Amino acid sequence: MNEQLVFGLDIGTRSIVGTVGYRRHAHDFTIVAQSVRYHETRAMLDGQIHDINAVAGTIGEVRRELEQKLNIKLSDVCIAAAGRVLKTMQVRTDYELGDEMVITDELIRSMELIGVEQAHEELRKKIEGSFFCVDHSVIKYYLGDITITNLEGHKGRRIGADIIATFLPQDVIDGLYAATQRANLNVVNLTLEPIAAINVAIPEKFRLLNLALVDIGAGTSDICITKGGSVTAYGMLPKAGDFLTEAIMQKYLVEFKTAEDIKMSLSAKKKKIAYHDIMGLKQNVSADDVKNTIDGAVGELATGIAKQISELNGGKPVSAIFLVGGGGKIPGFTDRLASAAKLAKERVALRGDEVLGEIRFLDNDIVKDSTMITPIGICLNYYEQNNNFIFVKCNGDLVKLYDNGRLTVMDAAAGVGFPNERLFPRRGKELEFSVNGQRRLIRGEPGESATVTVNGHPASVSSPIIRNDIIEIKESTAGPDAHAAISDIAEAGRSIYFYVNGKRIICPRLVYRGSECVTEGTEIRNGDDIKVLDYYTVDKLIEYMDVAREGTVLVNNIIALGNEKVYENFSVDFGIAAEEYRREEAPVPAAAPAPEEKKVVNPVNVIVNGLPVVLTGHEKYRLVDVLDFYEFDTSGHSGKEAVIRVNGKPADFTAPVGENSQIELYWKK
Repeated sequence: MNEQLVFGLDIGTRSIVGTVGYRRHAHDFTIVAQSVRYHETRAMLDGQIHDINAVAGTIGEVRRELEQKLNIKLSDVCIAAAGRVLKTMQVRTDYELGDEMVITDELIRSMELIGVEQAHEELRKKIEGSFFCVDHSVIKYYLGDITITNLEGHKGRRIGADIIATFLPQDVIDGLYAATQRANLNVVNLTLEPIAAINVAIPEKFRLLNLALVDIGAGTSDICITKGGSVTAYGMLPKAGDFLTEAIMQKYLVEFKTAEDIKMSLSAKKKKIAYHDIMGLKQNVSADDVKNTIDGAVGELATGIAKQISELNGGKPVSAIFLVGGGGKIPGFTDRLASAAKLAKERVALRGDEVLGEIRFLDNDIVKDSTMITPIGICLNYYEQNNNFIFVKCNGDLVKLYDNGRLTVMDAAAGVGFPNERLFPRRGKELEFSVNGQRRLIRGEPGESATVTVNGHPASVSSPIIRNDIIEIKESTAGPDAHAAISDIAEAGRSIYFYVNGKRIICPRLVYRGSECVTEGTEIRNGDDIKVLDYYTVDKLIEYMDVAREGTVLVNNIIALGNEKVYENFSVDFGIAAEEYRREEAPVPAAAPAPEEKKVVNPVNVIVNGLPVVLTGHEKYRLVDVLDFYEFDTSGHSGKEAVIRVNGKPADFTAPVGENSQIELYWKK
């Protein structure tokens, strides 16, 4: 009991198997206790949980029995998902390292996760809905363009991999998590049932051969193919042991549990089988009669599995087929499958005690047969994945992350496809226009950063995260759109002076938007072409002064027409109308109102990534204001982590900055 124990649950359609054990060395495993419970009702169908409370109750029974046997408290559990509606995607991913460098395990894992996300993106393009990557396998590694078995320790500028990623619908995974959590257990590792089984049934030294492993459970037959040293394909047939049980139900008019007992009696090699039908009558049937009853279903199941194997193997037969799980124990099934797959009978076999040579059992009551393969594989998968991956929930979705010891909320956001630009404060729409042919741009106001909580507590995008954290992210907001009026144009605010009939007249500048003369209160629109004139025409000046035009008009003592341009300090004299204007001593138009007093703005000097940057235009400054004066791409870099610090401390874009603030703002390589 001084060893670190691993608790694995095989949550099957018919039963739940709990296994507790430990590993001391790379190639051994000791099972200290096991518990098996059968579902009282059909709470699961085809590997999918239908009644979460019922399944959680059965899991709780398994947990309590194991705790009593071992006198310890079990809180963490490893689980596996059946291949129901399994989707697989194969991609080639390349990872540019830039300068030549030594390739570390972390670099390899980062490349693999980029490949998984690439596969996820390809799946999203093909199928609508939310899918979770249960696991992935590397078919080949590449150092540059050279195929290589193990990249770690080599030097190179570019690495790559052919990756096969397996996905299940999110609702399947959510059901498994909900059931285990209601049984007061935390999931620390999740894999796929055929992946768990293959780690026991087909060791790596055999995977150079073209083999098929079929895990025949109650609801699904999960399949994986090996070739050339790697797992090359995964698949699933939604038929398994229950398909045979249902044939017995129909023939003998019994409920599901009784039919299951009749089927199991075949493996016990009984000649006569007694049962009660739904009418309450006691019946006896021969084993041969039961075999004849399920013969058609057995043939259909064997044919379906053989066809699926052929399709996964590119239309070619495999060299051999190994079976695990209880569904393959029906007498004669291996022969039927061999015939359907066009293989010799000895090339199709149940895997059981012969592959458990390095497994030690402290509980002698455990039956060592094909039903043990997947439960043991679930436990062993913990050792393969525990040091590399963790699971967290982000906005309700489960996400698997490579644990480099420095994971943050931003990594979880990337894992669920949350857009990076929705994490950072966004500015409102820009306003772009021109004044006298010169482009002007006014930026929108910044909004607020994303609101983040981790396990219900306020956090930021740079907050660290650990296994089983629950993260909620409410996307950042955009600030108000930029806006401006004609009065905000400096050139339009300067007055222009003329001498009219000997008096100095102050006039506002004429401003045109296209061909339209506009006033100072006119809002500027995006794309406007604004012209601020440094002259009036005779007609515009007369219109502004609101006098009748009569007689001759002189501009600088020269007779002028209505469209004659009158520039600053030009003299204009009117005829009869001008005399009348002199007698009435028309008042000089009031000067333009004094501009509104502007707020005092202070330039602030900061250091960004070692470079001096001057901030201007505000009384106070936040980190987001730095983006006006320092170029930083907030769109994100796949697989990379953003570093955001002010004076050496992690910060977000709402953090205040002041004179001589030291700012770090970059994407970590």
